[in-house]
Amino acid sequence: MHKLEDIAERIRVAFDAHTKARDQALSQARSLTRHCAHTIRAAHRGDQKQAAKELDAAEQLKETLRTGLSDYPNLYFAGYTQDALKEYAEANIVYAFSRKEELPTPEELNLEEATYLKGLAEAVGEIRRRILDILRTGYTDEVELLLNNMDDIYAVLVTMDYPDAVTGGLRRLTDVARSIIERTRGDVTLSLRHERLEQTLRQVEARINGTLE
Repeated sequence: MHKLEDIAERIRVAFDAHTKARDQALSQARSLTRHCAHTIRAAHRGDQKQAAKELDAAEQLKETLRTGLSDYPNLYFAGYTQDALKEYAEANIVYAFSRKEELPTPEELNLEEATYLKGLAEAVGEIRRRILDILRTGYTDEVELLLNNMDDIYAVLVTMDYPDAVTGGLRRLTDVARSIIERTRGDVTLSLRHERLEQTLRQVEARINGTLE
């Protein structure tokens, strides 16, 4: 029985370490998600300095999370960890779009391909948000560029026709991205029509005023 007690003690030690790693990962994942959200918010405000600062903090947390879970792959690939890493991918992608830079690659971000693609899919919603912000003051060429970016993303996502066990549920996010793109295109079309109508009315009004004078 002494041997059984030794076995049980070793198991308890292993479980204690596993639990400690899990608790740390949960805390780090929450902090990582928060910094990613702040990055995106700052990017939308045009505060590139703050966005870069938040993104740097997110990167450090991402690396801490990765190295801290190197001995616990089950925790690294757990839902809460991968969700936080997906947010990290999205923050980097949105930041790149806001600066009109080339997108970072999965290798540059040190992320798994499926996690990167899910971040890319969710970035579509943030691009829509940017387009709607622009449309409040009128249509610009940036709107067309961002619409093209959304189309390019979807064109890539729709080709990833693999089982969910491989992509981690990418198909659902791809369907969501498609609906967001369709709604956004409709919003842009309505905005353009409204703007053109206003221009026509102003021209008619100017001609009428000119005739009366």
